[in-house]
Amino acid sequence: MVDFLYNIDVQAFYFINKTLANPATDFFMPFITEINHWKIFYVIMFLYLMIGGGRKGWIVGISLLVLIAATDQLSSNLIKHAVERIRPCNVLPGVHLLVGCTQSLSFPSSHAVNNFAGAVFLSHFYPKFKISFYIGAFLMAISRVFVGVHYPSDVLAGILIGIIAGLFFVYVWDTINKKLKILKN
Repeated sequence: MVDFLYNIDVQAFYFINKTLANPATDFFMPFITEINHWKIFYVIMFLYLMIGGGRKGWIVGISLLVLIAATDQLSSNLIKHAVERIRPCNVLPGVHLLVGCTQSLSFPSSHAVNNFAGAVFLSHFYPKFKISFYIGAFLMAISRVFVGVHYPSDVLAGILIGIIAGLFFVYVWDTINKKLKILKN
């Protein structure tokens, strides 16, 4: 059964990584996947929350930092080391590799975990932007397969873990806020 699921994962990987590859995705996906390209956006968004977002912005900004730190530690230092899955670019032949292939572990995609956790949490506070949050998170997540460094199951697991973590933080926030009335609903 495990071999059957792995074969499906490999076929889905090759479909996304090779069959769907074209000049547009070869240009766009490495740009999207590179966290340094997002840092300016993240900094601007954080500064907006902290400077222009009032009390709510401060709470969301600080909570978001805690959430991302927690999800990154969960995915990068706990789950990846428990699963120890090697990246496809290190084991599969003919990978359409668009970025460097590191020796770090593959499952789950921390990019997917962190971005989906953030999207869920931010959507709770700023629902009119939720489509943008989820599109950004999805593009970041799927880019990891396009560039050749994650299997689709790494990304799907990352999305699921991120959603659960985001919902957990929303639940914790709502529980605390209900008791302490920090922000009005």
